[in-house]
Amino acid sequence: MAHELTIEPLGASVPIEEGQTILDAALRAGIYLPHACGHGLCATCKVRVLDGEVDHGGASSFALMDFEREEGNTLACCATVEDDITIEADIDEDPDAEVIPIRDFAGSVTRIESLTPTIKGLWIDLGQPIHFQAGQYINLALPNGIGTRAFSIASPPGNGQVIELNIKLVPGGAGTAYVHENLREGDPIKITGPYGRFFVRKSARTPMLFLAGGSGLSSPRSMILDLLGHGCDLPMTLICGQRSREELYYHDEFLALAASHTNFSYLPILSHEPENSAWSGERGFVHELAQRCFEGDFRGYKAYLCGPPLMIEACLSTLMQGRLFERDIYTEKFISAADAQQVRSPLFKSI
Repeated sequence: MAHELTIEPLGASVPIEEGQTILDAALRAGIYLPHACGHGLCATCKVRVLDGEVDHGGASSFALMDFEREEGNTLACCATVEDDITIEADIDEDPDAEVIPIRDFAGSVTRIESLTPTIKGLWIDLGQPIHFQAGQYINLALPNGIGTRAFSIASPPGNGQVIELNIKLVPGGAGTAYVHENLREGDPIKITGPYGRFFVRKSARTPMLFLAGGSGLSSPRSMILDLLGHGCDLPMTLICGQRSREELYYHDEFLALAASHTNFSYLPILSHEPENSAWSGERGFVHELAQRCFEGDFRGYKAYLCGPPLMIEACLSTLMQGRLFERDIYTEKFISAADAQQVRSPLFKSI
């Protein structure tokens, strides 16, 4: 039985089925609600129930405390409704955000390639075109009770119905292990998306700095290919960090892009490359190279960060010390259960 979900302050009403979460109903209607972990752990999707009853589902007592429940708060990612309901959400309008309803796709794996010893390139034919903004991600449905896993789209929009994912093997991770060890070309696979608010703020018309680490290169690659493919002439710099040369993937592609586009600079850096190797490039960490290259002054830039949480935290500190602040910094940091237990500073709303 369908109920009605009203979202304030938008005044928008959308249908919501029994058992469907508030977040899913909103996203499928093209209405973005702030969220991060998607599993009731991080409290990013906290909303206030103005009218109606909800089942809080699997919301953790850490993310949604007892007194907050009593005050009418709930987590949109795991709350379901029992009747018509009205909520109030903290929604910021963004002129660069496209209204893209979440959709389900049934596709098939057309290609699997080892990009590095720990990162697989996965190409999926969705059977129909998918509309997304460069930088967004999808949820990949995996069998055997594994569930869904979030992966950024590494290919640019406009590639028809085939998308590319770059999936790093996580020690002990059931989802990434399945992709690396069991998935085969020709296998059917389902995805849902696109998700996320990680995209280029093109209307700003300012120089861009992309800071990436590990398979976090996926989103910046999609963004850069999209920007250059549409003739963007603004200065853009990619600083990409990996542990070793064998983990530095799409290196030749970015070198070629830098050679053919005077407004694009590519700066790779390796943190654990053996001292006696043939690598003659930069050594160290992404934030260290950014600080050196920009002489500690990032004013006038928009920065886009995607990678491991520790890399992002180090980059945030460096950028802010270099006089770049929240309004000009955008991050994509997938949150695990362990990450979600870390207390987020109330000073920062979006990073």
